[in-house]
Amino acid sequence: MSEKVLIKGNEAIAEAAVRAGVKGYFGYPITPQNEVTAYMSKRMPELGRAFVQAESEIAAINMVYGAASTGELAMTTSSSPGIALMQEGISYMCGAEVPAVIVNISRGGPGLGNIGPSQSDYNQSTRGGGNGDYFLIVYAPSNLQEAVDITYKAFEMSQKYRNPVLILGDGAIGQMAETVILPEFKEYSSKDHWWELNGCKGRDSRSVKSLRLAEGTLKTHCLHLKEKFEMVKKNEVEYELTGNDYDILVVAFGTSARVAKSSIKEAKKNGIRVELFRPILIWPYPYIQLAEAAKKAKKILVVEMNNGQMLFDVIYAVKDESRVEFLGKPGGEVVDPDEIYEKIISIRG
Repeated sequence: MSEKVLIKGNEAIAEAAVRAGVKGYFGYPITPQNEVTAYMSKRMPELGRAFVQAESEIAAINMVYGAASTGELAMTTSSSPGIALMQEGISYMCGAEVPAVIVNISRGGPGLGNIGPSQSDYNQSTRGGGNGDYFLIVYAPSNLQEAVDITYKAFEMSQKYRNPVLILGDGAIGQMAETVILPEFKEYSSKDHWWELNGCKGRDSRSVKSLRLAEGTLKTHCLHLKEKFEMVKKNEVEYELTGNDYDILVVAFGTSARVAKSSIKEAKKNGIRVELFRPILIWPYPYIQLAEAAKKAKKILVVEMNNGQMLFDVIYAVKDESRVEFLGKPGGEVVDPDEIYEKIISIRG
């Protein structure tokens, strides 16, 4: 049954995955997501499920690739440099159409950077950080209840489209504690899909692969993937628009959006007409919905904990760069609500 608990973000994500039916967790320690690995090291064996602390992030993602190829629910979690190391394996999984869930509790970069919360992995997440023509389905939760709910449904989404799903959090989401309602336990039963590797059953042999050397086969496969990604774009759009009466539209995702809500509340007290547009799925991005919302705005303020990455998606959607302003906070630091409020004041005209 569902239950209400006070829980840390990393542990909430882990428990949501357990309740969604994940059968295999493979990971490697890295701050600020270590609590996921620690939690799973106890929780998964309690339920007779697989937990493996791999020797590296590269090993972990390839273990996920192998386990998920059998049709079972598998996942890994890491933080920015670790996710960077996983890109080759993620590209293989997208090429082989193997579903799984990947969680990035991101930190400051580039390089090893620091362990503070950051949103500087946006481009990597939404453009496909590895080689080839592919996309991940990418969620960006802004609070722990949303992180729980997204994790719970991410496995179903990955199975639906036979594609990895990435949950892009950050150090703030992972380390904060909030009261959440944990969902009920769901038993996932691996069905005999035509593609999964589940042993000899008197049928033709199967293979799960991303290597296609015969002339024309890779082109045909890439066109198939393109059709699938177009279907995802058509079917899956998730965003939040806080109201319809505004001169200024703040566009932010994840923790930046959470902070922006308090700034917007203060601005409204002082008579400023301002609202928030928050993409929840950042791939596929809600371009059409943002373009429609932006029509009412005299100014669009993009807020990110980086030097400007989602900014380009906003400009693409709005198609009027003269109305777009930017407030960035790089270096593993959370943007301050006063900074957002002052920026709103400065651009209201």
